[in-house]
Amino acid sequence: MRRLALWTGLLAAACGGARAPAPANVASIEVTPPAAAAPSCGAGAFAFETMRSLADEVGPRLAGSPGDARAVAWALKTFAAAGFSSVRAEAVQAPVWQRVAESASLVEPPMSLAVAALGGSVSTPPGGVTGEVVRFESLDALRRTEADLTGKIAFIDVVTARTRDGSGYGQAVGARIAGASAAAKRGAMAMVVRSIGTEASRLPHTGAMGYDKDLPRIAAAALSTNDADLLTRTLKRDPHAKLRLSIETRTLPDAATANVMAEVPGVSEELVVLGAHLDSWDLGRGAIDDGAGVGLVVAAAHELLAGPKPARTVRVVLFAAEENSGAGGKAYAAAHAAEAARHFAALEADLGAGAAWGVRVLTASAQSNAARGLFSGIPDVEVLGADASGGADVGGLRALGVPIVDVMQNAEHYFDVHHTAADVPEVVDRAAMERAACVFARVTRTLANTDVQLGRVEEARRSKH
Repeated sequence: MRRLALWTGLLAAACGGARAPAPANVASIEVTPPAAAAPSCGAGAFAFETMRSLADEVGPRLAGSPGDARAVAWALKTFAAAGFSSVRAEAVQAPVWQRVAESASLVEPPMSLAVAALGGSVSTPPGGVTGEVVRFESLDALRRTEADLTGKIAFIDVVTARTRDGSGYGQAVGARIAGASAAAKRGAMAMVVRSIGTEASRLPHTGAMGYDKDLPRIAAAALSTNDADLLTRTLKRDPHAKLRLSIETRTLPDAATANVMAEVPGVSEELVVLGAHLDSWDLGRGAIDDGAGVGLVVAAAHELLAGPKPARTVRVVLFAAEENSGAGGKAYAAAHAAEAARHFAALEADLGAGAAWGVRVLTASAQSNAARGLFSGIPDVEVLGADASGGADVGGLRALGVPIVDVMQNAEHYFDVHHTAADVPEVVDRAAMERAACVFARVTRTLANTDVQLGRVEEARRSKH
């Protein structure tokens, strides 16, 4: 990877890339297994066990909850036990939102629907609301309508496309984030959205939403995909079908949490930052979102502890409160802005446990080709364009001009379970996660040791991704 020829050879051997010569006796020659079945490197098992430890020993960990405090303690303990240096927590203030109770049902025929309040939603009035449902096939359709929704419940029925790169989620999630205010602008008393997920099930997906400060705040919730389909069929039979919705939530004063970080010391003070978020939503145990990301970056850095000191220091940051505010990423960028020049590159893992299939970069324009060339030797991984985004937590570093590297993972099934009660270790494909960990380890070793300079991302390109 880094001192490129040397590290490429070492990593190939460590990850099973090198094979012993075939025996002379032809009858004893074994068929080489396909690349997808090749043995994983040491980072794979470490990544999986780290994910499972966080999900099982801490569980749900929404910012400001008791689980959040347990997660910070877990991270400090895990880093120290693994042999990292400079293990510490940096204070972050984050919003606190709590789910209390939620229910939804059709009035006729009377039928309970699986529903989850969206993160940040206000409560319905005591006793809930009952009203006719008006369906919209997209957020844009709701925004364009001239209909008066006074006394009614808006229903956004947008389907999330299943895609390898997760782009289907990006195209659909606006309905969850902005749907309540769009509905309130037309007078609606509540908003429900088809879960922003790719599976057919009765498990609703929660997730963050926001309010326009100039509009009334109305309750917002997600229906499971199966029940969203039921509601749509009901409305086709009866355009005046009614829904009962009851949501009870609490919003408390901001609370103290922390970004937890640790380092693998390098020869220089230049930094390669590996990030994942420590918090999770409250319905599941945060195994793929983002326990998998935590496991991947911790394991990638941990691999460096067993070898020679890297040329650069590798800093792992487990960010606070990504799910409900992004407070951890913002706090890190603000606290470390003065040392932005030390940050050689940043990488974030927040797309679950799927196999890695691509790498893309965002560097100084003049260095894009050289940067992409660094990763051309990774088996079964395509080197993509110069448009890396980095994700929510390292976005603040990107805004400071820090180069970004994305490891693209297969997200075809990630949105089946993320933000649901099914986000548990049992849904993780261990083999795929272990292969992804090897790619993260190789990319990390490359960034920590390469002689290629990445420069600074030009200001005009920092906010386009």
